[in-house]
Amino acid sequence: MNKFLETLKNIWSIKELKDKILFTLVVLAVFRLGSYIVLPGVNALALSAASEGRKANDLLQLINTFTGGAFNQGSIFALGIMPYITASIIVQLLGFAVPYFQRLQQKEGESGRKRINQITRFLTLLITLVQGSGYLLMLNTTPGAVDSSINPGVFWFSNMIILATGTIFAMWLGEKITDKGIGNGISLLIMVGIIARLPQSFIAEVLGQITENRWILLILEMVILFFIVIATILVVQGIRKIPIQAAKRMVGRSAGEGSIAGNDFINLKLSAAGVMPIIFAQAIMFLPLTAAQWATGSAGVQSNLLIAMNDPMSLAYNIVFFILIVIFTYVYTALIVNPQQYAEYLKRMNSFIPGVKPGQDTVDYIDTLTTRITLPGAIFIGLIAVLPALAAFAGVNTAFAYFFGGTSLLILVGVVLDTLQQIESYLLMRKYDGLVKSGRIQGRTSQGITIGTGM
Repeated sequence: MNKFLETLKNIWSIKELKDKILFTLVVLAVFRLGSYIVLPGVNALALSAASEGRKANDLLQLINTFTGGAFNQGSIFALGIMPYITASIIVQLLGFAVPYFQRLQQKEGESGRKRINQITRFLTLLITLVQGSGYLLMLNTTPGAVDSSINPGVFWFSNMIILATGTIFAMWLGEKITDKGIGNGISLLIMVGIIARLPQSFIAEVLGQITENRWILLILEMVILFFIVIATILVVQGIRKIPIQAAKRMVGRSAGEGSIAGNDFINLKLSAAGVMPIIFAQAIMFLPLTAAQWATGSAGVQSNLLIAMNDPMSLAYNIVFFILIVIFTYVYTALIVNPQQYAEYLKRMNSFIPGVKPGQDTVDYIDTLTTRITLPGAIFIGLIAVLPALAAFAGVNTAFAYFFGGTSLLILVGVVLDTLQQIESYLLMRKYDGLVKSGRIQGRTSQGITIGTGM
């Protein structure tokens, strides 16, 4: 306890770090406050009542979880930061496939990054207009959610501007946290939206189990959740170290080693793709939500299948979800991990992997190891994604079951690790002890392959 208090004192004694933390907290408070400001002409009570009438495992409830409840409240932040995330994913994928975006990302430096940011912002606005139209259509079809005395054209036009402004403002808040706050602004906005639903879900689960006198089951739930979080942290931080060594060089008249074997490594991430595969898969799984609205009673089997795919707790949904995650993990890892680059880097640095010839053999060696360690990482992420369904099947409250895995848990773990890593770097720069007794906290900042020293 004394060590913890001393660490907090050290954090508060660094003025720059203290200012960044306070700025971040203020911005997050502004973001959460905006989640309770309702769109003009929208009856938040009727919208909330309609959302309660839907199934707890409906996909719209999952969207509401990601937006911190703003979706079901008809808030100006109802779309949250998700349009920006979608735009960022699209631009990132274009960077792998379109030569123009490849030049911007790899060759044009700071000017290229600024241009990419501009393109991402414009694309965010377009996506917001599309998603905002769908959201307003949902409001119009919800009984009592929209004031009937308002002209439909005025309602649509004014609220489209407000929704677009809300998303752009949320994006701006995230960028300000990244520039002047603790960093990882967009990720923190997503995390605070997710975690805003945690206390309510947790209290409902505890009261429900206590009411039914299921103390043992409640304790077992907490223990299982603890170990799931620990396992997620281990996989997120897991790396496979490949020792590298510099070729012999002439020192005077004798040959010496360029580096000490065992201290320099190529670090292959066990989960190089991070949370991206589960986000891609989740985006695809939202498509049946639209298709289900067009299903008719005459299409019996098709309608039943679409209904099942609209239920995150159904067997069909989770089987498809798991397969998509494994596939996207391999695809995204292949996109971001380029063994050829690292083989060329080692060649330029006059280094090599002991027992492996430079050149194509090094490329094949790194590629083989990456493929092998990606499989357990992909399976683990897939299992994490379907854990909420298993938890709900075991009797856990559906709202609380979402925190037993899925995108929520991966984002929470990843963002917390990133934030702690930022804080620890400030402590170490000021010659203070880090947040842990040994080693250093590793976040998601370094994905794929990194080259560094073993610690």
